Amino acid sequence: MDYWVIWLIVAVVLGIAEIFTLTTALGLLGGAALFGSIAAVLGLPVPLQLVAFTIALGAGVTVVRPIAKRHLAQRPRGERFGIQALVGKTAYVLREVTGRDGRVRIGGEEWSARAYDETLVIPAGATVDVIEIEGATALVYPRE
Repeated sequence: MDYWVIWLIVAVVLGIAEIFTLTTALGLLGGAALFGSIAAVLGLPVPLQLVAFTIALGAGVTVVRPIAKRHLAQRPRGERFGIQALVGKTAYVLREVTGRDGRVRIGGEEWSARAYDETLVIPAGATVDVIEIEGATALVYPRE
C-alpha cells in the first residue's frame, strides 16, 4: 500500500474522531496527516513526509488552536434562553389579569397569565413585568 493512502486513512479516521470529541486536537492531527499525504503524493521520502506532518501540526497548533479557543471563550456565560428568557420582559395585558387567570402579550406571543400578587386585578391595556414563568403561565406584576 502506498504511503499517501496510509496518510489519507489516518487523516479520515482522525477527522471522524474529531467530529465525536470536538476537541480540535484530533482535527489538527488529521489536517497535518493530509499534509503528510500530499508530501507522499509528491514522491517525498518518509522522513520528509514526517517533517511536512510536523510543520503542519505546529502551524495548526500556533494558528488554529488560539482562534478556536477565542471563539469558545466568547460564549456568554449565564445567558438565559427558552421560557426563562421571558422573565423580566415587559408584557401587555390583553384580558384582565387576576390571581386566577388572564391573558398577556409577551414579545408578540399570547400567554396565559396570573397576577404575581393574588390580590391584584390588572385591567386590560396595562403594562406589566413578567416576574416568573410557571409552566405555560406568566406571573406578572403591574408597572408603576
